[in-house]
Amino acid sequence: MFGKLKEKLKGWIKKSKEEAGSEPKIEKTVRKKEKKKNEKEGVNIEEAQQIIEEADLKEKPKEKTSRSFFKKYLTNEKFEELFEELELILLQNNVALEVAESIRMSLGIKLIGKNIKEINLSEELKSTLEEILIDPPDFVKEIKETLEVKSPYVILFAGINGSGKTTTIAKVANLLQKNKMSVCLAAADTFRAASIEQIQEHANNLKIPLIKKDYGADPASIGFDAVAYAKKHKIDVVLIDTAGRLQNKDSLMKEIEKISRVNSANMRVFVGESITGNDCIEQAKTFNDSIALTGIILSKADVDEKGGTAISISHVTKKPILFLGNGQGYSDLEIFDKKKILDRLGL
Repeated sequence: MFGKLKEKLKGWIKKSKEEAGSEPKIEKTVRKKEKKKNEKEGVNIEEAQQIIEEADLKEKPKEKTSRSFFKKYLTNEKFEELFEELELILLQNNVALEVAESIRMSLGIKLIGKNIKEINLSEELKSTLEEILIDPPDFVKEIKETLEVKSPYVILFAGINGSGKTTTIAKVANLLQKNKMSVCLAAADTFRAASIEQIQEHANNLKIPLIKKDYGADPASIGFDAVAYAKKHKIDVVLIDTAGRLQNKDSLMKEIEKISRVNSANMRVFVGESITGNDCIEQAKTFNDSIALTGIILSKADVDEKGGTAISISHVTKKPILFLGNGQGYSDLEIFDKKKILDRLGL
């Protein structure tokens, strides 16, 4: 992602450092000619030059100091000029505008006024992105620790239609089973055609119980029944599927608030597509405002070559990305690692 930018940064820094540590070529040429001329005329060039420089410093101290500063230190003007190129690359790679602005402010505070010879822009950019990306908690450990105090552990999944939510739920169920935890599913998406049949297929494949009702039933009540079933049968974790909803539909957002409240969800997870960019970011912001998300899972990360969505969604929600979905198989769920994301971005 940032490969071309890094080359530009290296070139710019090299040029800036040369300017800070040496005279322009034109001045050098003039000085050489003056030296030859003065040597012919019998003038002591070193002594004369020292006298001239001392006189110049006394008469124009501010001008000379200013000229030295602009050569050696990164000015606001030069930083803004440089960041224009960086901002364009960020936007082209699915980083939201508000996030790009935040990166600009952070880098500006760190770099403006700093000695150019001491600047490593690539490392500074990497450090800024590391601050934005939040390390996820240990998902399995957190659930097991909670189960020692209270059960079942309830996870609510939210997102829009087509984001891969139901498949992601099946992947999480498979992960929990592999870690010796029992699971049941709640088919609380009672609106989308064939949604119950889809999650039923996953339940059959994984050999786990599915709590369901007819289409049109109250989603909150289905979650409630699933929690009651889990308590009765000593099941560790309840995973609640919900109807995909657009973030601008107030009635649907109020409904998911009710599902979360009635079922006392321990974890509220937003599932979004990596490749949708700014749309995914706006969706996550709205769901976060509505149900206070605990974490995020980004699906279709295996076809996302840009990586900017992970940066933006972490910044706008201030919540960790728990997993990346990297395929259609039940085991295709990768724990989020920000170092891998930065490596993918070429940093």
